[in-house]
Amino acid sequence: MLTEDGKHLYVSYDEYHNLCEKLAIKVHQSGWEFDTILCLARGGMRPGDILSRIFDKPLAIMSTSSYRAEAGTVQGHLDIAHYITTPKGEIAGRVLLVDDLADSGHTLHKVVEMLRTKYPKITELRSAVLWTKGLSTFTPDYSVEFLPTNPWIHQPFESYDSMRPEKLLEKWKV
Repeated sequence: MLTEDGKHLYVSYDEYHNLCEKLAIKVHQSGWEFDTILCLARGGMRPGDILSRIFDKPLAIMSTSSYRAEAGTVQGHLDIAHYITTPKGEIAGRVLLVDDLADSGHTLHKVVEMLRTKYPKITELRSAVLWTKGLSTFTPDYSVEFLPTNPWIHQPFESYDSMRPEKLLEKWKV
């Protein structure tokens, strides 16, 4: 649900899963065949996992991090892992790069640049996200929703960002 001022988008679990399914449909309808899904952790892990299951393709993971300050709302220095975890040994062939959103576009630009430079066995690379913000300098190959007002997206699992074991003990009275 987008707030009236367009500054916040609140997403339920059902809406989130529907977006993942719509992303799968877009990729499928394009007719593009790929060998591996590479998701960017953490945001791309959930959509990557769902797409991996739907397309029955191996899931590779690359860890990135850029949201650090003020409970993750202020973008800081971008960290990109030096290694990709993949069940196929080395990432190669046609790769679908999956993340949750193209926000500023900085992360996706840097990751694509790194993949093209350091992984010559990738023969074709396409990208897929749930959301693309209007301010993004990166245009994904596949995207479900375009957000021209650049809202802060409140994803359904973000409550765990402030959930600690003590709170769970209290909640479940264990």
